[in-house]
Amino acid sequence: MKLVLKYISIFIIAAFLSVSACLADFDEGLKAHKDKDYKTALKEFMISAKEGDAGAQFYLGDMYYHSDGIVRNYKEAVRWYRKAAKQGYSSAQFYLGVMYYSGKGVVQSFKEAVKWYRKAAEQELPNAQYNLGFMYAKGKGVVQNYKEAVRWYRKAAEQGFPNAQYNLGVIYAKGKGVVQSYKIAVKWYRKAAEQGVSKAQFYLGNMYYKGKDVVQNYKEAIKWYRKAAEQGYSSAQHSLGLMYYNGKGVVQNYIKAHMYWNLAARQGNKSARKTRDIVEKK
Repeated sequence: MKLVLKYISIFIIAAFLSVSACLADFDEGLKAHKDKDYKTALKEFMISAKEGDAGAQFYLGDMYYHSDGIVRNYKEAVRWYRKAAKQGYSSAQFYLGVMYYSGKGVVQSFKEAVKWYRKAAEQELPNAQYNLGFMYAKGKGVVQNYKEAVRWYRKAAEQGFPNAQYNLGVIYAKGKGVVQSYKIAVKWYRKAAEQGVSKAQFYLGNMYYKGKDVVQNYKEAIKWYRKAAEQGYSSAQHSLGLMYYNGKGVVQNYIKAHMYWNLAARQGNKSARKTRDIVEKK
């Protein structure tokens, strides 16, 4: 019995030392990767990945995906993502879903994408929850279901994921899978807009312009149109041009109207091109 216990103790110590060494390699890899010393990072991650460390497997996959110091290789990225994903590493599950969605390194499969997005989403990864919501909203890999889309968008939105907040705003504005509510739409548009989502800024501006469940306020509309316009969002540039042309919330100014319409027109906005040509005569 003593002999058995002795060997068990030796095994435990050996295992502990092996894990410690693996963690040390992974930590060295992370440090090197942060410092953009990709040669060292690749070496250290490879050691840990072969030992079965899920984190190292994920980062190794990421290096192949992003071409960090090595030739981009989607098949290798998938191989390492899969190893980490099977161990329950949520980020690897998410990226494996991305690979299946885009057909990079694998045969494109929306069903497989949904499978891996779901696994990561159930571990509360917000970008996976958002993507899963998107799949339900568009009916990709699953039967279209707006209620399920709302459920997953909400989970991501409540974690502060801005694109999910914006999409929730759209869904409440249109009443898809929920009772239509401009008030709730404004709430989610605002949250996304404050995080810099240009589309949300534009639509929040529209809500103030039209007075939908907020007091109509042209100055507030302009404020949000301007934020989106400064990010190059052509619809906001067009709307801001209209505000200057009509003198709503600002002093009427045809030159500024022309400027914003010209910016939007250069991005292919047909409405802006027409209005720009009209104001040129003035």
